[in-house]
Amino acid sequence: MDKDVSYVAFESVCARFERTIKRLWILVILLTVMLVGTNCAWLYYESQFETVESTTEETYTSDATDGGVAIANGDGEVEYNG
Repeated sequence: MDKDVSYVAFESVCARFERTIKRLWILVILLTVMLVGTNCAWLYYESQFETVESTTEETYTSDATDGGVAIANGDGEVEYNG
């Protein structure tokens, strides 16, 4: 069974596909521009902040005569003075 498609039907389908492909290309370009834009906005946002690192040292003394006092120094260690 040989089914022939008329020339008018074929051309209308081709025209419809061409419009669809054109719209898809516009969508691809738009999404690419939006991706670059959001990445630039994110980099701008992150560049506003500054990383500040500081160290502090605290020293405690005690006049206790009961064998010493344990002092936490902030580094997770305990110093026993005595």
